[in-house]
Amino acid sequence: MRILVTGGCGFIGSNFIRYILEHYKPAYVTNVDVLTYAGNLANLAGVAEEHGDRYEFFKADIANADQMDALMTEHQFYAVINFAAESHVDRSINSPQNFIHTNVIGTSMLLDAARLHGVQRFVQISTDEVYGSLGPTGKFTEQSPLEPSSPYSASKAGADLLALACFKTFGQDVVVTRCSNNYGPYQFPEKLIPLMIIKALRNESLPVYGDGMNVRDWIHVRDHCAGVVAALFEGKAGAVYNFGGDSELPNLEVVKFILDKLGKPHSLVSFVTDRLGHDRRYAIDSGFAKRELNWHPRRNARDGIAETIDWYLQNQEWWQELLERAGRY
Repeated sequence: MRILVTGGCGFIGSNFIRYILEHYKPAYVTNVDVLTYAGNLANLAGVAEEHGDRYEFFKADIANADQMDALMTEHQFYAVINFAAESHVDRSINSPQNFIHTNVIGTSMLLDAARLHGVQRFVQISTDEVYGSLGPTGKFTEQSPLEPSSPYSASKAGADLLALACFKTFGQDVVVTRCSNNYGPYQFPEKLIPLMIIKALRNESLPVYGDGMNVRDWIHVRDHCAGVVAALFEGKAGAVYNFGGDSELPNLEVVKFILDKLGKPHSLVSFVTDRLGHDRRYAIDSGFAKRELNWHPRRNARDGIAETIDWYLQNQEWWQELLERAGRY
């Protein structure tokens, strides 16, 4: 069984490739990534050596129909798991065109190619941000209306609807997954947790949007990967599955927790002008996935974030090289 993983050099995609190769020995993985700033071959260091011909990499753009057709002509894939996405909200506000190219056009091209070449299942990886913002109570379910607040979340909502339309129009076997905020190893340092860890290690100011009380439900990337595998093999065609970590925390509490773990003063926190369209609270109801897929998150946020801090301490060469290459600091 061979699967095509797109965006496999990114944060979640690379963790998924490691996860499925470790847990499912019959699986062969082809990884396609165009290697934008957040795509890093070092995220998969040692994978080819450990797994041999069970893993291969191709540099390609999912929005290039000819490249996707050639790849699917070369291999008969059981499934496509589409992690490829531009995902940083701030970048989407500044340059939405890149998000439309990858997240909407790229998904459309992949769906067409998968249907043309008889791929049995298409798993579209999405986000809870497509649901918009919650008040102080309640949780998003799979039936919650889509109310995206940023160009990023709008592009992901569009991709989800394209995928589900292919199920309804063509009978294509499509599953959509939506997860809450991921954290863990190999996350690009523009995201909250790795950014704050690195700035704290450097005794730099830690910028926190607004009052810092925006609430997120945090899920460890390995728990998310387990959910995607469950949806891949056990999910129902045309269904949407929400994956959350059952760990709601305000951003400011996350930042202070990181500072405490690193023995740094809270005075490093610097409140900055809030992000445009900043959603106040996300919370995921994962009950459907728990019932239908027998999936449950295994880590609570505090334990998982503590593990993640240790990983960034032990892998400073990885993130220092990445930041130098990206010109972030």
